[in-house]
Amino acid sequence: MSTSGLKAIAPVPTAADFLDIVLSKTQRKTPTVIHKNFKISRIRNFYMRKVKFCQDCFDEKLGAILTEFPMLDDLHPFLSSLMNVLYDKNHYKLALGQLRTARHLIDHVAKDYCRLLKFGDSLYRCKQLKKAALGRMATIMRRQKDPLAYLEQVRQHISRLPAIDPNTRTLLVCGYPNVGKSSFINKVTRADVDVQPYAFTTKSLFVGHLDYKYLRWQVIDTPGILDHPLEEMNTIEMQSITAMAHLKSAILYFMDLSEQCGYTVEAQCKLFHSIKPLFATKPTVLVLNKIDVMKLEELHPDNRALVQEIIDTEGVICVQTSCATEEGVMDLKNKACDALLAHRVDLKMKGSKITSVANRIHVAQPKPRDDVVRAPCIPDAVKNRKKFDKDDPDRPRLLRDEELEQGGAGVYNINIKRDYLLANPEWKFDIMPEFMDGKNVADFVDPDIADKLEALEREEERLEAEGFYANEEEMFDSDDEREALEMVDRVGHKNAAQMGKKGTKNQARLPRTAGLRTITELTEQLTKAGYDPSRIQERAEMLAKIQGAKSKRKRDDDDDEDVDMESADDEDGFEDEDMDVDAGAKKVKKVKTNSGRAVPKRITAAREGQMSGLRDERQLNKTRELHKFAQRPRNALAKAGEADRKIQTKMPRHLFAGKRKGGKTDRR
Repeated sequence: MSTSGLKAIAPVPTAADFLDIVLSKTQRKTPTVIHKNFKISRIRNFYMRKVKFCQDCFDEKLGAILTEFPMLDDLHPFLSSLMNVLYDKNHYKLALGQLRTARHLIDHVAKDYCRLLKFGDSLYRCKQLKKAALGRMATIMRRQKDPLAYLEQVRQHISRLPAIDPNTRTLLVCGYPNVGKSSFINKVTRADVDVQPYAFTTKSLFVGHLDYKYLRWQVIDTPGILDHPLEEMNTIEMQSITAMAHLKSAILYFMDLSEQCGYTVEAQCKLFHSIKPLFATKPTVLVLNKIDVMKLEELHPDNRALVQEIIDTEGVICVQTSCATEEGVMDLKNKACDALLAHRVDLKMKGSKITSVANRIHVAQPKPRDDVVRAPCIPDAVKNRKKFDKDDPDRPRLLRDEELEQGGAGVYNINIKRDYLLANPEWKFDIMPEFMDGKNVADFVDPDIADKLEALEREEERLEAEGFYANEEEMFDSDDEREALEMVDRVGHKNAAQMGKKGTKNQARLPRTAGLRTITELTEQLTKAGYDPSRIQERAEMLAKIQGAKSKRKRDDDDDEDVDMESADDEDGFEDEDMDVDAGAKKVKKVKTNSGRAVPKRITAAREGQMSGLRDERQLNKTRELHKFAQRPRNALAKAGEADRKIQTKMPRHLFAGKRKGGKTDRR
């Protein structure tokens, strides 16, 4: 578990906020109406429910706090020691223990008072017992004021800690204050550690990340350490000691040979020997920093002997760097990463897991196919190839160089003619005129263009003389044009060409010859097929007579109606002009009213279509009313637009919905 897993802890409320949250929730989530006339069992249950609900809320909130804050014994040794250094392990455990005790006390209070409420003999006594129970719970929580405040401070500090993974590849930078540790971190990672010319600028652990050999590495910058006993070190120094003791990392011990940090070379060497037991089994790199001011060769012989003693120690790698000029910085990073990788591989090779893995690995050895010796061959052109150097005057000239000389990006225009493949390279940049001697040059690209044009004109004259164009059917530029014109002929619609397939989408799927076949053609086809069509002919003649009789009767009825209407108009004073009927009107009838006066009534084709399936006018009116009623919700929604002002709810729902009664609790 890394420190990033500790940052999801929820805020810890103060004791007063804790009480407000729990008591308000108890009031909102439980019924609030009770009467003395209720049965005593109902009154008891009413108040017992409030006590139990309040106890459950306290238990839930305190349980969440105790669960989210980690147990120090369950953490990685580095994280456990770091929290002990920063927050004092005893104080931390005591705060969590007090909250755990408070939760148990609240549970006991709730159980005791629920037992007393079972024997309450009146509304007043039950109410007082409930009041006493909630009061004792509140008193217990008020006593937890200090533990809650302490845990909130711990939570805020944990959230500001860097995300340190104790199990990943790590480079740990340590040494005296102001020797250049933070400057190195800023050079090799994207971390932004404050760098100042005074001691103890870095007061906590800082983490940066870098990539090496396609792996992610974390680099930890530790605060400076002074050479004094462990029990005398302060919290800032103990963070560095904790990291060196518990993290599986490569140790980068920085030394300032120029003594600009304020500490002598002798003191820095003593500090190395005093803290060396912390990283005796880890790869160690001695970094001699600030060589731009003082190099190892320039040191006093006594100091150089002390430094040489550290360099000669087994397993110590020495690198000289300068963060100001960046000399040796990348070399230091590479050597430290390689040393740590080799150390991790050695540990795995010495472990017990390697035996089970090695049994499953088969290393293939290539065998020669014959006795011929084939030595590796590297072409001379590759050997003699020089590395590109922009300051070399003999280097190949690039297009980018031309671009910069001719104005840069946005001004320079590449010359395409340089890539032309012509018989003579000198022709590449020749200018081709469009007109020469008053004539178009393109006309003379083909030397036989005049003969071809004359032959084409003669062929056209011959085809026209033979009548080829006069007898030819109409020509179309495309199939779409031909189909559109065919549709115009078939449908007879002036916009059929634009209709396309959409216009014929809903047409009936009939055979193309269905409208052209007559009874005579049908009888002839059936006779040829060997069938007797006499019965079909008789039936067709009979249907034709019936249809003719119906048509004659209908025409006679229409004539009689017209005569009746004219006479009625003359009697009632109606004029023909007043009886204007819409284009869709079919009939005009006279309806007798209670007064005996005849009133004209228009029945249109549209109205008859609405009456289909209905018994009378009453049913039609009822249908219209039901249709309007069904449209109301839709019309109401249609009134609101995007620009309409919308006022959001300003209060939570429970404050609008009222209180629950003593009955069901699944809804308000």
